[in-house]
This record gives sequence, structure tokens and C-alpha cells, in this order.
Amino acid sequence: MSHTTTPTRRKALQFLAGIPMLPLGAGATTALLTACGGDDESNNNPVVKPPVSKNYVSATFTSMAAPTLANPAAMATMTVGSQLKVKFDDNSEQSYDLGYQPFFTTGDMVSDGKGGQLLAGGYYDIYNNKIIDKTVPGSERHFFSDSPDGTSLLTVPNAKVDGVKGKPVFAVVQFEYATWAQDGKTDMYGKLPSPIAVLTLDQDQTTGKLSLVKYHNVDTSKVHGLWITCGASLSPWGTHLSSEEYEPDAFASSNAQLQAFSQNLYGDPAKANPYHYGHMPEVTVNPDGTASIKKHYCMGRISHELVQVMPDQRTALMGDDATNSGYFVFVADREKDLSSGTLYAAKVGAGFSVDPAANSAAPLSWIKLGSATSAEIELLANTLKPSDIMEVVTADPADVTFTKIVFSGKVQWIRIKPGMEKAAAFLETHRYAAFVGASMGFTKMEGTTVNIKDKVAYSALQNVQSSMVAGHVANVPSVSVPKQLLAGVVMALNLKGGQKDTASGAINSEWMPVDTKPLLAGEDIPADALGNTGNPNKICNPDNLKFSEKMRTLFIGEDSGQHVNNFLWAYNIDTKTLSRLMSIPAGGESTGLHAVDEINGWTYIASNFQHAGDWGGIHNVVKDTLDPLIKANYKGKFAAAVGYLTATPSQMKLG
Repeated sequence: MSHTTTPTRRKALQFLAGIPMLPLGAGATTALLTACGGDDESNNNPVVKPPVSKNYVSATFTSMAAPTLANPAAMATMTVGSQLKVKFDDNSEQSYDLGYQPFFTTGDMVSDGKGGQLLAGGYYDIYNNKIIDKTVPGSERHFFSDSPDGTSLLTVPNAKVDGVKGKPVFAVVQFEYATWAQDGKTDMYGKLPSPIAVLTLDQDQTTGKLSLVKYHNVDTSKVHGLWITCGASLSPWGTHLSSEEYEPDAFASSNAQLQAFSQNLYGDPAKANPYHYGHMPEVTVNPDGTASIKKHYCMGRISHELVQVMPDQRTALMGDDATNSGYFVFVADREKDLSSGTLYAAKVGAGFSVDPAANSAAPLSWIKLGSATSAEIELLANTLKPSDIMEVVTADPADVTFTKIVFSGKVQWIRIKPGMEKAAAFLETHRYAAFVGASMGFTKMEGTTVNIKDKVAYSALQNVQSSMVAGHVANVPSVSVPKQLLAGVVMALNLKGGQKDTASGAINSEWMPVDTKPLLAGEDIPADALGNTGNPNKICNPDNLKFSEKMRTLFIGEDSGQHVNNFLWAYNIDTKTLSRLMSIPAGGESTGLHAVDEINGWTYIASNFQHAGDWGGIHNVVKDTLDPLIKANYKGKFAAAVGYLTATPSQMKLG
């Protein structure tokens, strides 16, 4: 790859981790500093002419072609063929070739910053002992993840870490699950406590390049371990907001997944309490590259995916990746403190659509589920049994004191025990929200993000199927559509203040969603020659979402069973241009998306992937060709990459 610049420029635009960049702000300028031997009219002395400046105006991305079997190597790794183009107010433009730089692939041995090494993505039990994979006798090894997900790039005041030569930057990375044990047959999904790590990165101040210096495994024992950590976000106050999705059903008569999780975490299949999982963890990084973690039990026990805290530092719109999911908002009592507040669930009004051409917005009203502190809900989680909170039956009891709901794709009837409304609201949130009339009909509501300037939030619906389709047993009429759209849609939600809940109570937020309408949709197609069942030139099954204020760009990562290769996209909301930035290894999922406008003058897009070579029916055409390549690239398909979009392999030096 190459990069062009003007040799006399003292400071070039800084971008994407390794290309020297200025912060992309209105006042950002590139200075052409010329010390010319001119004459002063009054005394004939040499003078230095003032710098000539030009301001950043906009950034756009070119779109790469989707890889094909003409180049199988490109289908079997992280492939980037896109460019960034930056425009200035003098109508000049600078172009940058983009690439991908991993910090590591999971299963690598990395420095612990103390002279020792740790296994990247390695699993630990509640006592911080290694969890060992014994499925291949004689080849026992430490379990590690092939599914890194949510990532936050951040800085900490007064940070100091040994080995950093430039400036320390931290990346908090969570590992959602391990797909298989090393025998390749034992399904490990959700059966191991999710690890979370802090990476100390050395930011080179002449190039912007990030290099791994230290890997710290966060101790999660005080929060009962972590359950299936998926998408994540950076809070406005600089903490990592994690997730626990697919909360275990406390009313399940048996739960083999939870029992296996409990065995691996505690050494006891019956010890894990389902009410300890499905919450919102928050990680605070320390100046030395270590970290602490806490769980917020007052934000609802749902399938937490990706939380977006608004600029008021109090209002959180939460992804809810479940069948029969809903829009949930938490309004904290205090800024920068999610330990107490009020939880709301949305009721969708008339006009809901997933067709962008319809230009239809459905109004949202908000049902107050309750107010609580994290401490009081954690106490309830520790002391209450499910049967203390409500009764749940799966056949019509023919009893008017029971209420019919739909939960996780199935019809149930529930009855709340007297005085247990708060416990139900915060520990059985999905059931309680349906009970009080919220629109619990969405399927796999994934990432959320916010466009601050326009006061618009974006939310990804990975699929539009089952509970969203009219006539389905799990359908909720307020979010009905005539037919499924497996390829999914990104919704846009306008944000306003001065709202009241359905009981006429004032909502103390200026950032409440007031309506929802489709912004971008995928397209289901008959299988093409490569095997795609979703149009490869459109988004498909959107998952991770992040918005860049300065680039006016919505970044979209896919979790698609319809694209042979999943993609990372950039959508400019002003020009309406959709650009394919990167292709993920076939069978893998685009994860860990985080767009950061500025860290010490540089801009980054973090991106990971999961489970390369996880073959489905759409991969029949490519599987035989790509499987050996992916095995060679990623430790027999047991590993995945954690990294970021960068520029040319040869980093530029500032003048």
C-alpha cells in the first residue's frame, strides 16, 4: 500500500492508526510552514512568512469489491481494499489506503507487563485458575476464545505503564465465548465464564501506530463471573460498558448450558445463580493498565448487547439481542453513575415499518418499569427464588388472574406475586415488560449508537422474522410486518426531551427516543453463484454499530448467516453513500467495532472477528477451498484476531 503527501508539509492530516492525522474538528488545520528569505520593506531583514492553513471539511470512504474464489486467500483472512479520502476547504483532497493491523490472535502468548506471559483470550474460573480443555487426552491445554467481541479504546489521566515509549492507550477487550473444545466436537458456546482483558498499547507519537505492551486479565470473581459478553461501548466518562446477553431463564426446568457454565466457573454445576447474569458490567481502567469491574443490576436483566449512553451522561439506550426483545432506556439518577435510576420499556405506535422507501416513522411511548439502586436489586438476586417473584405456566390456566405474554418465542401465562413488582421489573425484565404492555416483539435487536449533532440514535435489527411477522405465534401486533426480512435493518430513532411516561410521569432526560423508522435495509436473494442469500452489495444482518461525529459516518459490522464473507461497512448519513471497508474471514463475524475520532491527535477504528470457518449451508461452494487456508491462518480455526484499521504497512513519520 502507498501513501502520498506533500514533502514540504510540516504536519499532515492524522488518521487511522498509523497515518499522521489531525483531530477531525472544525479548527483542525494543516500548516505549510515556509521559512522564506524575503525582504522586510522597512529594514531589509529576512522574515518568516505566516503559515498557510487549510481546514478539514469531510471524510469519505471508497468501497472495496467483495472477495471471490478468484482470490481464495482474500476470503480466508481480514481483507481491506478501501480508501479514506479527506477533503479540505481549499478543495484539495488527500487519499489514504487502508489496511488491518492485529494486536494479536487469540491463543498467542503475550506479555503480562511483569516479565511473564499470559494466554490471549484465556479462560479462568472464579478462583482465577486456568480452565483446562481435557477433550484430547495427552494434549490438555488452557481454553482460549475464538470469539473476541466488544472493544473500547481509551486513555486514562496520569497513566504510566512500564515499557511504553510513546503515550499509553488502553483497549478493553471482552471474549464472548469459545465455539468448540480442541477435539472439534464438543460445543462450548456459553459454557465458559467470559474473560475480559485490558491491553496497554504504546502509541508512537510520530506515526500513531499502536503496539501491545501489556495484557491484563480482569478479575471478575467479585461479580460472579461474566456470562456471554457481546457488544460493548465506551461511556462518556471513559469506562468500558460491557454486556451479558441471552440471560439464562430462571424458570427453566433444566438448563444444561448454565450447569456447564457453573461447573467450569465454580467446580459445581448447581452453584451459579441465573439472577447474577444478564446485567450490565462496567470496567474502569487504572493508570497502570489494570482494571476493576462492577455489575449494574438496576439496568434490567435483559439480553444486553450494546449500551449507548447519551451526552447527558445519564440516559442509556440498550440493545436487547433476543427473540421477543424490546427498546429499553435507563435514566440514571446522577451523571457518570449507573448505580441507580429508572428503567423504561417502549410501546410502539402505529405505522411501524422496516422498508426505508416507506419513509414511515412509528411513535414510541415509554412505560416506566421501576426505579431502583443496583445494590437493592443485587440483594434481591441473592435472596429470591424465581417462584418468589411470579408464577409462570406454559398452558392456558383458564384463570383471569394470569396474563398471557410471549417470552423468547413462546406463549406463557404469568402471575406476579404480591409486592414483587420491583423484583419482577429488574430480575424478570422481559416477562415483566410484556406483562405491562411494552412492545416485546423485536427479533435480535443488536447494537445501538448515537448521532449527537442530529439527536438521532441508531439501532440494528439483525433479522426481521418470527415474532415480527404477522401471524406468527410469537408476534406482537405493534411491531408486525407482512413478511420476514432475514437480512435485517438499521432503525433510526429521533431523540427529544420533555417526554412523559404512559402514567403521565415526567421523564428526566433530553435524549429519549420518540419514534423509530428504517434507515438501511438488507435484501434477501436466492443463492448466488458464491452462495450468498443476502445481496452482497447491501448490509446484511447488521450487528455492531458505531457513529463518528466528525466523519458523519455510521459504521456497521455484520453477523450474517447470509453473506459468505461478512463485511464492515461505512454509511455517510449526509451523502447516503454505503461503502464496504473490510471483509471478514469466511464463516466469521465482524465484532469489536469502535470508531474513535481522536486519541492524542489520532483517529482509530477498532475491529475484531469471531469464529472464522464456522461453516453453514451458504458456504458449500467455498468450504473445501477455504477451510485449509483458514486453519493455517488461525490455529486450526480455534483463534481470531483483535486489532484495528490502519494505513500502509510502512508508517509515516511527521516532518
